[in-house]
Amino acid sequence: MRGGLGALLGCLAVVTTGCVGIPVDGPIVEAGTTVGSGEGLALYNDPPSPSPGAPPTDIVKGFLDAQTAIPLQTNTAEEFLTTEEAATWQPELRTITYAGASLPQGSNRVSIELDGANQIDPRGSWLGPLPRDAQELGFTMEREDGEWRIADAPDALVVPESWFSQAYRRVSLHYLDPTASILVPEPVFVPRGDQLGSSLVDALLKGPRGRLAQVQRSAIPAGLELDLSVSLTEDGIGEVNLIGGVSMPTDEDAALMVAQIARTLSQDSAYTGFRVDIDGEPVTLSSGLTTFPMDQGDALDPAAPQATSLVFGLREGRLVSGTPGALEPTTGPMGTEVQDIRSVGVNLTGARVAGVTTDGARVLLSEVRTPDAGVTEIVRGGTDLLPPVWDFADRLWLVNRTATGARVSVYDDEHGLQEVPFRGVTGEDISQFLVSRDGSRLVAVLDRPRGDRVLVSRIRYNARGRAVGGTRAREIAWDDQTRPRVLDISWSSPTSIVVAHRLTGDLHQVRTMTVDGASAGLSGLAATVQERPRSLVSSPRATDPVYVATRSGLLDVLSGSLVAPPDPELTFLTYVGG
Repeated sequence: MRGGLGALLGCLAVVTTGCVGIPVDGPIVEAGTTVGSGEGLALYNDPPSPSPGAPPTDIVKGFLDAQTAIPLQTNTAEEFLTTEEAATWQPELRTITYAGASLPQGSNRVSIELDGANQIDPRGSWLGPLPRDAQELGFTMEREDGEWRIADAPDALVVPESWFSQAYRRVSLHYLDPTASILVPEPVFVPRGDQLGSSLVDALLKGPRGRLAQVQRSAIPAGLELDLSVSLTEDGIGEVNLIGGVSMPTDEDAALMVAQIARTLSQDSAYTGFRVDIDGEPVTLSSGLTTFPMDQGDALDPAAPQATSLVFGLREGRLVSGTPGALEPTTGPMGTEVQDIRSVGVNLTGARVAGVTTDGARVLLSEVRTPDAGVTEIVRGGTDLLPPVWDFADRLWLVNRTATGARVSVYDDEHGLQEVPFRGVTGEDISQFLVSRDGSRLVAVLDRPRGDRVLVSRIRYNARGRAVGGTRAREIAWDDQTRPRVLDISWSSPTSIVVAHRLTGDLHQVRTMTVDGASAGLSGLAATVQERPRSLVSSPRATDPVYVATRSGLLDVLSGSLVAPPDPELTFLTYVGG
């Protein structure tokens, strides 16, 4: 994130492992790395049909095995069901993954006990652990034509986690913030293979639901469905044919709809462009364009295309900026005069800066490069204010650590300062926090004696873009270890963070975690550190390096190279946003 510099980094071993686990594509990139449509699958599986005379336990085992067919299909699994149950079974309602399972037990009623079970909704969104009381699955058995068959099966695809990690891939669906000013990525899992484009569009059409209603919206008219699949011409143009009997969107909504589809579909590199039809009528932009390039949504990039890649810091109490090896004082008041500040947050364009005073009680606001700009006090009477954070809309986010727990506030020029309630964060002992550049997520570290918890909450807004609260915070799971002591957090993509934490003994680790909390094993960035790192400097843009600040200088985590020598006077360093 940003913080005091120090702690010698004795040894850095960077690995991007592929351990069995829920799949997360490469380090420091947005979920949904570009791949080809013909990416292929890591395995082929054609499970057998029921054997004549098989006992109930074998039928249940065969039913579970049949759900792991690749290419994906459930026709074989349905052969293990009674005729009536096969007609009503709905495996598309959710997916249950499990790390292990007991052997089937019973006769007329067969049960299995799942271990390490998680669930995923119909759109592919991670829902987290299956409740403990739901991890025993029961199957009612009946005789049909002299053979045992399942008469009552869970409406879910129930598969091993190891299989799921090979058969599905992680991508992002792209919706809009409530003001339709920026795209908001939503990580989901879709099947790998030749129909990736169709899976992406089909999932996107399901739209945001439930608790996300005030977090994001879609410009795609409700009720539309994909007509069969997205076809691909020889020159790479996708034909997105939608049906649903809805009115053609307005020019403004058509442009937003195309941006959503472009950004989502661009995760499949087989596409060079695409067209969209609604009930046979082509979607046409106001410019007359009917075939759209894959970069059509880039202007609404959730990593914020207007954001500068300069880093900013404090040297001897003055604001500096530039590249890591060439930081120079800025020309605004905080760069030319000592303002008695301990941390700063710079807005995405690098024009405005907010500073927290050394006593943690006040927040000062000024211009970065305007010499005669004033310095405005926007907060006074704080207790222990954490480093400030900006989002794309020039909203400034603040967390004040009070005697009764954390208080989250947001400031903008129109509405001034307002407190925003976050269930699970407000009133808790929060040591660090982040807000995504698209303004849709708040990530916080909950300080606990037996191990810290990393929480994520979705930020809700009204139609005018004013924050009204957060959804109940959910924990991002540490899937391969108990909760460790978190030293720092920062963004590594619009849908993932990088975390520095204690590993064991004198060892520490810098690693990525996904904001939806999906278990990922050690897939992604995992750098082992022999000494205690106290500061991370990274951003959600893939082209921005990830740095660890050390007593020996600033280290590029991915390359392991030292990019700046020690600077004892440099006390704080960050990218824009925070």
